[in-house]
Amino acid sequence: MPIVNRYIPFRTFAAVNIFGLIFVKKGYKFTEADLRHELIHTRQMRELLFIPFYIVYFGEWLVRLIQYRSLLRAYFNVSFEREAYLHQAERDYLKKRPLYAWRHYLRKAPAAQNASSRR
Repeated sequence: MPIVNRYIPFRTFAAVNIFGLIFVKKGYKFTEADLRHELIHTRQMRELLFIPFYIVYFGEWLVRLIQYRSLLRAYFNVSFEREAYLHQAERDYLKKRPLYAWRHYLRKAPAAQNASSRR
């Protein structure tokens, strides 16, 4: 169950998952899709035993920041986020999700990037 409060997450974020605890900004309408997104992150964290998840996440985010030169594009292109956003609408995704599924998003270019790179 999400922890609704005024302090976490910071700034403009609506929700954040810290070691499997989901914090939601007070006043934000937290949907089932949002919950599934955060639960996908919890599964990713467990697979990597939590601390390594944050190391890999931050490392990949830095690479994406250099690659895209944009904080937001870097965030959306982290493999963990790509998996979570792509599957957050699927109610049974976690039941069928293979172990380490986030790895499949490390090299594949996102569809939006493919379309924009042709222009």
